[in-house]
Amino acid sequence: MSARTGLLSILVLLIFPLRSLPQSHTGHLSLPAVISDHMVLQQRSNAVMWGWAGKGSQVNITPGWTSKRYTAVTDSAGKWQARIPTPPAGGPYSVDFTSETTHIRVKDVLIGEVWVCSGQSNMEMPLKGYNKQPVLNAAAIIADAVNHPDIHVFRVPKVVSPVPLADCNGSWKATDTATVKDFSAVAYQYAKILHEKLHVPIGIIATYWGGTAIQSWMSEKNLSAFPEVWSTNRPDTIRDPEKNPEHSPAVLFNAMILPVSDYTVKGFIWYQGESNREHPLLYRRLLPAMVKEWRALWRGSCLPFYYVQIAPYGYADPRHEQLPAVLRESQLLALRDIPSAGMAVILDAGEEKYIHPPDKTVVSQRLSYWALSKTYRQKDVACVSPVFRKMKIRGSQAYLYFDFAKHGLTANNKSLEHFEMAGSDHVFYPAAAVIVHRNQVKVQCDSVVAPVAVRYAFKNWVRGDLYNREGLPASSFRTDDQQ
Repeated sequence: MSARTGLLSILVLLIFPLRSLPQSHTGHLSLPAVISDHMVLQQRSNAVMWGWAGKGSQVNITPGWTSKRYTAVTDSAGKWQARIPTPPAGGPYSVDFTSETTHIRVKDVLIGEVWVCSGQSNMEMPLKGYNKQPVLNAAAIIADAVNHPDIHVFRVPKVVSPVPLADCNGSWKATDTATVKDFSAVAYQYAKILHEKLHVPIGIIATYWGGTAIQSWMSEKNLSAFPEVWSTNRPDTIRDPEKNPEHSPAVLFNAMILPVSDYTVKGFIWYQGESNREHPLLYRRLLPAMVKEWRALWRGSCLPFYYVQIAPYGYADPRHEQLPAVLRESQLLALRDIPSAGMAVILDAGEEKYIHPPDKTVVSQRLSYWALSKTYRQKDVACVSPVFRKMKIRGSQAYLYFDFAKHGLTANNKSLEHFEMAGSDHVFYPAAAVIVHRNQVKVQCDSVVAPVAVRYAFKNWVRGDLYNREGLPASSFRTDDQQ
């Protein structure tokens, strides 16, 4: 551990009791919390099973879906690991783990699709809502939970650690009307859509913490390439660690990512970014680095990673007039550096007065479109929002061309309200915009005779109104200063 985190380490250790690594000298067989009753294993995979026992111990694993028995031997640290072939979706099964001294039976094991869901408060927001901030249609979604008992959620507890942890204290819970209230509204509805479309059990590994920045979810080693994260003249990057240790770099990676990173999964969904809005250009570089690290941990260089672009919101601080828009731009541009990724645009789903938009259904739907189309190869599922490609100036008019508008663009029978235009002085004025061809928008402004740049919805609060014919909204964008 570096000296720069030494004091923080002492502080965090005092505030949060950590679950220690299993002690190999005891000789007793033990399993990580995530390998437990009600777990969901990834179907048709070589699912990783692991645990601890005495040094040199033999551990036998007997899955209920086969007559075969698998054997692993602990290493010098007392850890064992085995890859167990899983069948097509089904269950419930049991899995038996046996050493010379111990027998553990894990019950109610389902085989299906497993996704990691992470981020900050908009991912964490439960179906029961926050104080004075309800989730839209929550009552109906909760009542419907009885129809989805095969959705199981493993919640990683909120813990910070300055050092890597081997385990956590979470548990798997099956869906019912009592448990579902505490499930992430986004993650649960994403699972529900997959469950309905794929007709298989769905497992969700839920690891999130409201208000946290991306650097908390990355390792110290990974962050060493970004010295500005640690800079002492950037106090906002390590916000008051005594009161809010979860804001410190790497501490959630250590405590809430590593303990579940051996578990075999299908992919990731991510909803985070608001806490990085003050440094959006840095976020543009951090996001691809985090994705690359997570994929390496889960041993899948092309594991799908689908994320949500932050929603518009009326930040009171005047410094934030454009920073959230630049953050949205950074999220859009990051797609260029993240293979097998997709971004759900929700420019039309924010709330001016609430940073936690109540409509989590549309968020889950747009994330699921990516998974259904790109991961599960379901035909005729549109998932990509229109993306600005180029601009051509013709006299006083600007023509904008868009990709991913195969069937055309639309404003849903309304006028486009959020375009601005600037000349060489870079002063932007409201501009008139109209869709003129399948994938083109014409923009002009009486105050700008010789246009140089155009922006669309490039501010903190806005409700997007430009869509493709598939009903997916365009991201905010600017034709100038793209990084």
